[in-house]
Amino acid sequence: MQRFTLSHWGIYQFDDQRAERLVPWRCDPAPSAIGRYQWQASTSPLRVKRPAVRKGWLESGPGPAEGRRGSDEFVEVEWPQALELVANEIKRVISEHGNQAIYAAPYGWSSAGRFHHSQTQARRFYNALGGFVASRHTYSFGTAESVMPMIAESIYTLMAEADGWQTLADHTAVMLCFGGLPTKNSQIESSGAGRHLAANGIRQLLDNGAALYNISPIHHQVLEAPELDQRCHWLPIRPATDTALLLALAHQLIVNNAYDHRFIERCTSGYQQFADYLLGTQDGIAKDAEWAATITDIDAARIAELGELLIDCQRQQRRVLINLAWGIQRAENGEQPLWAALALAALLGQLGLPGGGFAFGYGSTNSMGYGGQRIAGPRLERGSNGVEQFIPVARIADMLLHPGERYPFENQWRKYPHIRLMHWAGGNPFHHHQDLNRLCQAWQRPDTIIANEQFWTANARMADIVLPATTTLEREDIGYASNDGYILAMHKLADAPHEALSDHAIFSALAQRLDINDIFNEGHDEQGWLDTLYSEARQRAEQRGIKLPTDFAALKAAGVVEFGREPDASPRPAGRWARFREDPEGAPLDTPSGKIMLFHPTIADFSANQLAGHPEWKEPIEWLGGARAKRFPLHLISSQPANKLHSQLDHSSLSQGTRPHGREPITLSPSDAAQRGLSEGQLVKVFNERGACVAAVSIDAGIKPGVVKLATGAWFDPGLDFSEATPSGLERHGNPNVVTADRPSSSLTQGTSAMSTLVEVVALQGNPPELSCFTLPPGVS
Repeated sequence: MQRFTLSHWGIYQFDDQRAERLVPWRCDPAPSAIGRYQWQASTSPLRVKRPAVRKGWLESGPGPAEGRRGSDEFVEVEWPQALELVANEIKRVISEHGNQAIYAAPYGWSSAGRFHHSQTQARRFYNALGGFVASRHTYSFGTAESVMPMIAESIYTLMAEADGWQTLADHTAVMLCFGGLPTKNSQIESSGAGRHLAANGIRQLLDNGAALYNISPIHHQVLEAPELDQRCHWLPIRPATDTALLLALAHQLIVNNAYDHRFIERCTSGYQQFADYLLGTQDGIAKDAEWAATITDIDAARIAELGELLIDCQRQQRRVLINLAWGIQRAENGEQPLWAALALAALLGQLGLPGGGFAFGYGSTNSMGYGGQRIAGPRLERGSNGVEQFIPVARIADMLLHPGERYPFENQWRKYPHIRLMHWAGGNPFHHHQDLNRLCQAWQRPDTIIANEQFWTANARMADIVLPATTTLEREDIGYASNDGYILAMHKLADAPHEALSDHAIFSALAQRLDINDIFNEGHDEQGWLDTLYSEARQRAEQRGIKLPTDFAALKAAGVVEFGREPDASPRPAGRWARFREDPEGAPLDTPSGKIMLFHPTIADFSANQLAGHPEWKEPIEWLGGARAKRFPLHLISSQPANKLHSQLDHSSLSQGTRPHGREPITLSPSDAAQRGLSEGQLVKVFNERGACVAAVSIDAGIKPGVVKLATGAWFDPGLDFSEATPSGLERHGNPNVVTADRPSSSLTQGTSAMSTLVEVVALQGNPPELSCFTLPPGVS
C-alpha cells in the first residue's frame, strides 16, 4: 500500500529509502520543496519530549508572572501530574471568574488534517465546558474579512469563486497586480495543497499576450523568476500608497466619461458621493494622475498612460482584472485599497464576467486559480460556544493590557474581557503578532498559559505548562482541502517520539478529568472518529453525484482520490458576481442597499471610524511621505518566507541554509546599501523606537530605493529582561515583528498593520549575540 500525507505545502508520498522520507505527489506539476523537510524537522532534538511546568508557576501557583514568564526554567513532570494541574486550573478559573476569563483555541495554521486540526479540537473541548473567549478573523486578511461583507460580499465567497487560471488565460487582457503575483506564496494552502497551478497559469497568461502589471516596490514579485518578471510591466510604487493610484485611475475613467454607466446605475449605490470626492467637489483637490504621482512616486505620465490603457480596454470590451495580494490590506487604512480596487472594477463594469473585475489573493495562496469542483468534506463539529465575547485576532495584546476597556469594531463599541487563562494549540503568537516586545509584556498578565506544542518555540518558552504534541507524520488523519478537488487518507508514518500525544488524546484525557468526555467524544475513539467523519463526507459527496471509496479503510488503500473535474474543463455554475450582475434585484448582495456600496452611510456616521464612508486616501502614520521618515527612512516589507510557512519548519536545513551567519537576510537596494556602507552578507541592526533585530544584508537592484524586505518566520529569539517596563533588548535571529507596529489597520476593521513600518538599518557593532532559539530552555532535557 502506498502511504501518503498532506501538508499545507502539498501531498507527499512516504519513501523510506530516501533521507527526507517524503516525495512529492507525482501528479503535482510544481511541487513545493518545503514539505519534504517535515521528517527532518519532526526528528529534531528541539521536540518537546515530556510535559514541563515553569518553575515559578509550579512553586507559587497561578498568577501574573511579573517578568518570569519567558525567562524562568522549566521542571519536567509526568503526564498524570501535568493533566491534573491543567484540569484543576481550568476548574478554578471557571469557578472563580467564569468561562469569559478563558482565551482558548486561538489563531494558527496547525495541521492540514481534518480531524487532528488543533484549533478545532481545542474549540470543541472548551465549548463542551461552556465556552471561551474566541478570536475573530485572521492575521492574513482580517481587514478584508471585516470590510468586504459591508460593501459587497464575503471575501471567502469571492476567493472560492475566483476564476481558474485557464479562464484568465482565455479572457484576461490586462491584469493589474497590486502587491505582485508571487508564486512563493502560492506554495501554500490552508488545510492542504494538491496541484500547484499558479506558475503554469501565469506563464500561460503571458504566452497568450496578457499584459501583467506588477505594482509593487519589489521587481521580482511574479514567479520570482527574472526572465519572466522582465515580461511584466513593473510600476515601483511607494509602499502603502496603492489607494492613491487606484483613485487616480478611477478619476481618469470618470472625467473621460469612459466608465460603465449602466453597471454603476444597476449594481452600485453611492456613486455620486464617490465621484464628488474624486473630482474634488468638497476639498478642491482632483484625485488625478498629478495628485497621485506626488504620493505614489510613480510619474504622472505613466499613471495617465495606464489610465488610457484601461479606457482603451473599456471601449474595445477587453477584460481587465484588478487583483490585490493579501499583504496590501495588512497596513494602516487597509480597507481603503480594497474598497478603491472594487470601485475601480465597478467603474469598468466587468464584475461577473470571465477574466475581468476584482480579485483578492491570486499570488497569495494555492487555491486561487483552481477553478474545479468542490465538496463539503470531512469536518469535526466544534459545538456551541456559550461565551458571546470575542476579540479581533490582532488585538490580543490590547486585550491583555487593557481589560475592561472599550474599543470600536465594525461600527460598534465592544469591551475587552479580563483573561486569566490562555490555552494555545496549533499556533504561535510570537510569529504572527506585531511589536513582540509589547506582546512579551502583555504575556506576563494572565494567571496561567498552557501550550500544546511540538517544539520548543517561543510559544512554548513563554508558557507555564507545556504539553508535548505529535506532528502530522505521527498520526492518522483525513486529508481534504476545501478549495481543491481531492481527498486522501493521511497515514501514520512514524511513532510518536518520547511522550508526545496527539491534541485529541490530550483533550480527551482532560475531558475525562473534567467529566465532559461524553460530550467531547460522543462515544468515539480516534479510529471511530475517522470512520464517522469520512462516512459523513462520503454521503454528502454522493448527494453531489461524486463517488468516493466505501469507507476509511478503502480510502487508505486507494491513495489520493481526485473527485474534482480538471480545472476549467467545463463551465462552472454561475458565481455570486455573475448572478448579481445578471439580476441585481433578484440576487441582491447582503448590503444595506443590496448593491456594491461605493458609499456606506453607517461607516461614515460612526464617529470612531473617522472615515468618509467611501474609498479615500488617508495618510498613514508610518510611510515614506511622512515626518517619521526623517528619523527612520526605510519602509519595511515583512513578506512571507519562501522556504517555510510562517515559522513552521524554521529549524529545518532548508530554512537555515538561506541565512548568512544564521540570521534572516534583509534586502536593500544598491544605493541604500552604499549610503550606509553595507556589503553583501554583513550583519546589521534593523531598528526603530519599538525594538531592534539582527539581520544579514542582501543587495538587490530589484527593490525600490527607500524600501527593505525582511521575511517573517525566524523563530523569535529575544534578548530581553521581561521584568523591564519597556523591553529594549536586541532580537538575535532576524524576526521583523519586533519592529512592526501593534496598531490596528483602522477602528473599523481592527486588522493588523504590519506593512506600515519604518526602520533604519546600520552596521552591527561588535560581535553578534549568540542564538538561543535552537537550544533547549533551562531545566529541559
